[in-house]
Amino acid sequence: MTTPVTVYVPRDSAALSVGADLVAAELELAAARAGRSVRVVRNGSRGMLWLEPLVEVATERGRVGYGPVPPERVGELVAAGLFDGADHELCQGVVEELPWLRDQTRLCFTRVGVTDPLSPEDYLAHGGLAGLRRALALPPAEVVAQVTESGLRGRGGAGFPAGIKWKTVADTPGALKFVCCNADEGDSGTFADRMLMEGDPFILIEGMTIAAYAVGASEGYIYIRSEYPDAVRTMRQAITVARAQGWLGEDVLGSGLGFDLHVRVGAGAYICGEETAMLESLEGKRGMVRAKPPIPAITGLFGKPTVVNNVLTLASVPAILADGAAAYQALGVERSRGTQVFQLAGNIARGGVFETAFGMTLGDLIHNYGGGTRSGRPVRAVQVGGPLGAYLPADGLDVPMEYEAFASAGAMLGHGGIVVFDDTVDMAAMARFAMEFCAEESCGKCTPCRVGAVRGVETIDKIVAGQDPDDNLALLGDLCELMTEGSLCAMGGLTPMPVRSALLHFPDDFTAREKKRSEQLPGRFEEATS
Repeated sequence: MTTPVTVYVPRDSAALSVGADLVAAELELAAARAGRSVRVVRNGSRGMLWLEPLVEVATERGRVGYGPVPPERVGELVAAGLFDGADHELCQGVVEELPWLRDQTRLCFTRVGVTDPLSPEDYLAHGGLAGLRRALALPPAEVVAQVTESGLRGRGGAGFPAGIKWKTVADTPGALKFVCCNADEGDSGTFADRMLMEGDPFILIEGMTIAAYAVGASEGYIYIRSEYPDAVRTMRQAITVARAQGWLGEDVLGSGLGFDLHVRVGAGAYICGEETAMLESLEGKRGMVRAKPPIPAITGLFGKPTVVNNVLTLASVPAILADGAAAYQALGVERSRGTQVFQLAGNIARGGVFETAFGMTLGDLIHNYGGGTRSGRPVRAVQVGGPLGAYLPADGLDVPMEYEAFASAGAMLGHGGIVVFDDTVDMAAMARFAMEFCAEESCGKCTPCRVGAVRGVETIDKIVAGQDPDDNLALLGDLCELMTEGSLCAMGGLTPMPVRSALLHFPDDFTAREKKRSEQLPGRFEEATS
């Protein structure tokens, strides 16, 4: 009997949205017609979203990729020798040798796209549980020390040192402690959390279990946004598998550690990306920001000491424990250590996830890997860090991708989302969008955010309409300062960042249109303003 050919078709949401399920079904039908024995594995996405659905075939020279493969071309590809890795116009070559993958340093995403996400055998065969096994062999305090020494900072956007947060929880007395993963990934241009949960859910389970052992927690929650149904389904299935394998439960890997996980689904509130609003939602309340202090590490979920970390933060932990803090610390620059999963989106020729050590410039990512704009027009602005991140101009893209460099540039790295705009973008409209977004998503608890954002929209509208532009520009500046200094959380505090950056780098977009209108209709304009 011939050995079946292994064919990989992603089950990632991005691939499903362009027909991956149909491609998988067509491959099995075409194989049956051709009398070929195949094994179709539904893997995660490699992160090269412009090639989805990407079909990979295991050959003697490696996994050969074909993409993008529409369902209607499967028969043609099979006839051309797809199952043998034959050449074709859709053939991309050996996938691991493509520059996009070859030039990455994958720690969080090391298995994403490589394995069956729900196969425990695959997980173990590709290094899974090495971090947890080493952690369980160490005293909890040493695990906390390893995370601290690695330099790992929160990947959710704030960049707070993870080890300090863990030590605070570990040092706080309490019979009941929690580990909470904030997977309410709501920033524009971000999808790494979703791709990791769909492509390698066990790494998140492993990271959370290590955290539980380190701080003395017995229960964990993964808070996933409702817009991610495939991630919710995959995580729940993975937790069931992990329990059956003894990776979760009353006696994790025979160590005596008792820890279990639960998935909770959010209700579409952007504010629940803020840790205390998420905790309120987990408790069954409306998602509203809590005043600090007390901090969640001391008084968190149900008033108990709680670790709250982002998906990518927790997914970094297994590699730190498996390879040691020094190996992780060796990656990156200055106070930005390890890797970050950057996400290229917007008007970009090649969008997707790119995991690399901190230090590469923004321009390299956009032009050398992203291929510039999809429209082919010049890049005009790039927003990094979600809808509340700063807009950087085309001549300011030489900034290194690391926390302090971005702070010095008046910007923030955030969750690593990069949204590209070409020269047709209206930056006054984008500044208005930031205020409008804040007005829509504010939890309403504090006045600077709740009222300030509404007034911000009105003021920008007046500036653009030419109503007392100088006075209203001064008013907008005062409003931005008030929101930055007076807001209870980063929602209102960061909303001025994109507005100020748009005013700084693209001032003509706020005033030029009224000037242009006056030139087109001089008589009417003079009559209306006289």
